[in-house]
Amino acid sequence: MVAGAAISTDLSDSEWLHALREIGEREGYYTSLGDDHAAVFIEQSHDVLFVSFETLFTIRSVSDTGMPLAFDMAARKGWSHLTLIATRQDWFRDRRLFSYFDGLVDHGFFENFDRVIFYGAGMCGYAAAAFSVAAPGSTALLVSPQATLDRRLTGWDDRFPSTRRLEFRSRYGYAPDMIEAAEAAYVLFDPEETEDAMHASLFRGPNVHHFRYRRGRAGAIESDLRTLSLISKLSDHASRGTLDFATLAHEMRKRRRHVPYLRALLSRVLAEDRPRLTARLCRAVLAEQPIPRFKHHLEAAERRIAAGNGHSQDPVDDEDETADSPQVS
Repeated sequence: MVAGAAISTDLSDSEWLHALREIGEREGYYTSLGDDHAAVFIEQSHDVLFVSFETLFTIRSVSDTGMPLAFDMAARKGWSHLTLIATRQDWFRDRRLFSYFDGLVDHGFFENFDRVIFYGAGMCGYAAAAFSVAAPGSTALLVSPQATLDRRLTGWDDRFPSTRRLEFRSRYGYAPDMIEAAEAAYVLFDPEETEDAMHASLFRGPNVHHFRYRRGRAGAIESDLRTLSLISKLSDHASRGTLDFATLAHEMRKRRRHVPYLRALLSRVLAEDRPRLTARLCRAVLAEQPIPRFKHHLEAAERRIAAGNGHSQDPVDDEDETADSPQVS
């Protein structure tokens, strides 16, 4: 079995892909989909299929084992897993990918599994949403996904100039429409990242649940999720049919002890010059763990409040980050 598999970080990208091909062909299958994409499938059971979208760069820079997320996570659970890999930033907009998923649908591939979970972040979150239409009734876990980069609809997002030549008007194009058949889609995003928040707002419907995660763009949020094993935990709930918004919010409370997240939150309230909120945050953090930086800023905030510079009209946030009570939108 592939649980515990690893690929050396010393390999070139082409050597890495060759090594992954050997593992895939030995344990399942590996398919090249043109020069820029590949699919690797490992069959372990018919209970759960975990479908993830990743870039070659992210896999090689983030994974301790040099393996795709599913190999590090789903394999240990005994789940089958399908990983779609992109070697460049093209939002998986390739007709060979469309044909590949068409073939999976035609052969009833997804119908072989009791539960199907799609996962992706950023560009890969877009793809996870877009291709989830191939498996009605699935669950989609999406981190800061783009809805589309069609200039007619999202001309306000100029972060990705290289996508101007990509088309998002054909099949599997508009991700919010593609998740309509999903049992549930969870969209995690940072409301302070304007473009990400605007994309998130385009995902609508009774099966869509938004979770505000003030941490930065997709990479930072996904880094937290990986470090805190939250992708694994949320997928566990999805596999049992117990994932709902309340469960998601409960699991996210693990952030309260995650220092990178807490530091990002502190930086935000400091930038907003809100001493009373700063003091509340620092007290909440220090009640859990003694972090010198928070002690320093608590003392500074308390001095300002005592001196009458505490902004008595300092508004309370509509989403109390210190209590981890994000809103559903």
